[in-house]
Amino acid sequence: MPVAAAPIIARWIDYFNCEFKISRNRNTKYGDYRHPFKDAGHRISVNYNLNPYAFLITTVHEFAHLLTWNEHKRKAKPHGKEWKDNFKKMMRPFFEQEIFPPDVKHAIHRYLENPSASSCTDLNLFRALKQYDHKPDGVHTVEKLPMHSLFSIKGGRVFRKESLIRKRYRCVEVKTGAVYLFPPLAEVTLIEEA
Repeated sequence: MPVAAAPIIARWIDYFNCEFKISRNRNTKYGDYRHPFKDAGHRISVNYNLNPYAFLITTVHEFAHLLTWNEHKRKAKPHGKEWKDNFKKMMRPFFEQEIFPPDVKHAIHRYLENPSASSCTDLNLFRALKQYDHKPDGVHTVEKLPMHSLFSIKGGRVFRKESLIRKRYRCVEVKTGAVYLFPPLAEVTLIEEA
């Protein structure tokens, strides 16, 4: 996470007596919160491979769950009004300290108007955060590829980018002719530009 944010997060870990764990990469989620159960206290885990800004936002997201649990237990919905209010409140110190670069800060402000269960569902915020990821050579997002380019995904399947349908790209698997819709920020390996 950004160095200037670490003291705040450390205070939260101590204050809430929370087990904070850096996790392996999980494709289905960036972070996780578990409320106290039996002998275990509050537990938060965040994926190790996130860029510093995505790591921090995910961490605050999970601490907002913790605070909401402490205040409401099971009476509040996981991403309901109480969680949204706590998430907004817990983001304030990081804005006051100017932790985020201007593009990410602007995207977060827009996202905080009505935060959702995942920052990935807000394309503007996800796009801003993706700019700070370390990508291997040859890896691009589908939206950046020219139309009719060939690309591959993990596992080696090859696709041709065809057209934009609403918010996703229609792509055809070269081997089978099957049509798939890819989100614009899906990371793929360029094989051949059209």
